[in-house]
Amino acid sequence: MNVDAILTQLQATTPLFVVISGPSGVGKDAIIAHMKDLNRPYHFAVTCTTRPKRPKEIDGIDYSFITQTQFTHMLTEGAFIEYASVYGNQYGVPRDPLITAMNNQQDIIIKTDVQGARTLKQLAPEGTFIMLLPPSQEVLRKRLTNRATETSHDLETRLNHAILEIQQSSVFTHKLINIEGDIPATVAQVENILVAERMRVKKGLIQL
Repeated sequence: MNVDAILTQLQATTPLFVVISGPSGVGKDAIIAHMKDLNRPYHFAVTCTTRPKRPKEIDGIDYSFITQTQFTHMLTEGAFIEYASVYGNQYGVPRDPLITAMNNQQDIIIKTDVQGARTLKQLAPEGTFIMLLPPSQEVLRKRLTNRATETSHDLETRLNHAILEIQQSSVFTHKLINIEGDIPATVAQVENILVAERMRVKKGLIQL
């Protein structure tokens, strides 16, 4: 085998299975939205949820908003690769679009909560798991307060839960602080992680 053949073989990479997670209010949605704006050939998983749509969210883009009956039917059919109940609402990541994306050699980007990340780590231990962290608890409180979607009681519940989730960072392969006021800088760090993952010599296959 000559050098050109060896280089070609090294450049032939398997698609990445990337999970971006972190506590509520850490800025996952903003990071994913900016990554979409870059028009990279990623496949962004669209999570199904039974929770109400928030202002400015677009059905089928941010989430697929479905009824509890629809969710239960999909769950019975085994349509979700991962699902969870979070603060009384149901969330599930559909399996078939991910399989199609991997067959098309697309990197998969999944946004999920920490509970979901743990489940996906068991399914795909060779995946890339990035935990977004706030710069401080004060910043996290401010982000949740500015979102104005929780009562004061719910806000404290989410903050306390966030502390417990941050303590589970050992589940992840990478930890990354979401820089306050500089989403492009955080996304650039995410993409640096993905470049490094593509250059790994030995990567296990992802079986969905």
